[in-house]
Amino acid sequence: MPPDSDSPRPAPRFVDPYAHAPRLPDEGSLDLRAVFHGPRAPGPVELEIGPGRGWFTVERLELDPGAYVVGLEIKRKWATIVDERLKKRGLGGRGRVFAEDARLIVPRLVQESLARVYLHFPDPWWKKRHQKRLVLGAPLLDGLVRALAPEGEFFVQTDVLERAERYESEIDAHGGFRPVQATARIEDHSYGARSPRERIAIRDGIPVYRLLYQKR
Repeated sequence: MPPDSDSPRPAPRFVDPYAHAPRLPDEGSLDLRAVFHGPRAPGPVELEIGPGRGWFTVERLELDPGAYVVGLEIKRKWATIVDERLKKRGLGGRGRVFAEDARLIVPRLVQESLARVYLHFPDPWWKKRHQKRLVLGAPLLDGLVRALAPEGEFFVQTDVLERAERYESEIDAHGGFRPVQATARIEDHSYGARSPRERIAIRDGIPVYRLLYQKR
């Protein structure tokens, strides 16, 4: 007997296309150097917090054959796409991206395992109720100080002056970092790679505020 045409049809089952997003272990300390399986074990690695579409990481790896870069991207879609893109470009032996919240991962990193940390144009949250979503704060800074190698670098850039002033104040007050020069503000960096938003700001003549610190 054919089914009653008036009977409700079951809702289609949702299949998450990014359920296989690369992840890190849920518990215990983490050594990001261990995620690479190339011909030689890397020294301290570089960490990009929130790589988004990943073009800074791609360009950084292409320009510096000695660099090892790990990205922590909270959006599973982009973590998956960028990690696969690195492999397709032959960069998977030196670059990985994981679908993780840096605020939860950084405190678990082993001591002195990072050479450099990049934070490009973070915290696009402006309403008061969104303040709890901000990435940069004391807990993250505590974890970075522990994980950075001696004199390891922490680089932050934004095109919002209020954010730059807030970041500079928080990092200066933390005490675990020192500016690489008399002041943390620098005109430009020497990493070669540019984030997509950085390129747009430069093209459109929008000021970019860059802060560069070293671990004390």
